[in-house]
Amino acid sequence: MSTTLAVVRSVTVRAAREHAFTVFTERFFTWWPKGHHIGMAELADAVIEPHRGGRWYERGADGSECDWGRVLAWEPPGRVVLSWHLQADWSYDPNPAMASEIEVRFIAEAPDRTRVDLEHRHIERHDKPEQVLRGIDSPGGWAGILAAYAEQI
Repeated sequence: MSTTLAVVRSVTVRAAREHAFTVFTERFFTWWPKGHHIGMAELADAVIEPHRGGRWYERGADGSECDWGRVLAWEPPGRVVLSWHLQADWSYDPNPAMASEIEVRFIAEAPDRTRVDLEHRHIERHDKPEQVLRGIDSPGGWAGILAAYAEQI
């Protein structure tokens, strides 16, 4: 029997669903922690391309680019799913069989309030799943990242 490893987090933001989705996806760089990058250069931008099959990547201050994953589903303003190809040592593995998935759902609770549910699943696919799980389930992982997102709304 296989075990599915996942981290689930939620945050409620004071924003309409459409705005919450836009800030999460199109303004990703404004809230993503600047120290969370894999490239050698200082982080200059972090991008989620707005379509299924798009790239999810960072751009360094020197113009270099490092992929993090792909856009698996693009359903504004309700849902985005990303593949996470970063391994326990923060290296990028292009093999989809070695990637986990991040699903983010945007649920309107009121016209000006949205619950953002994040599930990072299939962590068991990584080379060292326990280490990946420890990183993303730490205070500097998804809990802290979603808090930074909520502050940017």
